[in-house]
Amino acid sequence: MTSASSVEDGSRPYPSIAGSLLYLLLNLPLGIAGFVGVTTLAAVGLTTAVVWIGVPVLALLVLGSRAAAQFERARAHALLGTYVVSPYRPLPGTGWRLRWRTRVLDGATWRDMGYFVLLLPLGLAEFVPLVVTWAAGLGLTALPIYFRYLPNAAFITFDGTHHVVIDSTVDALPWAALGLAVLALAIAMTRALGVAHARLVRVLLGPGPRARRIAEEPIGAVA
Repeated sequence: MTSASSVEDGSRPYPSIAGSLLYLLLNLPLGIAGFVGVTTLAAVGLTTAVVWIGVPVLALLVLGSRAAAQFERARAHALLGTYVVSPYRPLPGTGWRLRWRTRVLDGATWRDMGYFVLLLPLGLAEFVPLVVTWAAGLGLTALPIYFRYLPNAAFITFDGTHHVVIDSTVDALPWAALGLAVLALAIAMTRALGVAHARLVRVLLGPGPRARRIAEEPIGAVA
């Protein structure tokens, strides 16, 4: 009997800013690798399965997806402080056919593949606003320090033709204040995206709805 505490620890994800930022920035390269790996192995395996060449390729897809999902659960725990229990059905002790049948029919295996297909567009959607807001916030906040080292002062361009010249500390201070506001936005966005992705990992890489439903039932209610 699976207990509720083993399916989910009951805590709400509240990752650190640094952990969230590192986790979210890594999502894009990992999403590219995951998307390419899943789609390539699936395409090659399915198109060549008729001549049996694709069978080991599809086996590699199943094992690789489960191993990558285990890594992703560990990454979420390390950087987002979110524990995600392994959702897989126990494998039979003997019989390789039964073991492979259990892997293939396990819904968690298919959710693993779906997660890595989704990680590419999600990683891109997270990466772009994070890089823009953090770069703009840090650049504007530090402007009073580094403007004097720029050739011909600093220029802030709006539409390609209109610009503001920053050639003194006093001129740079309002922009530094704006940079602090942008940094506050970047911090809030980083925390919100970290929480949202932690919840997504729990849904897609954690136990499925049936396992959660069984865990919530009183002990002895399910045979």
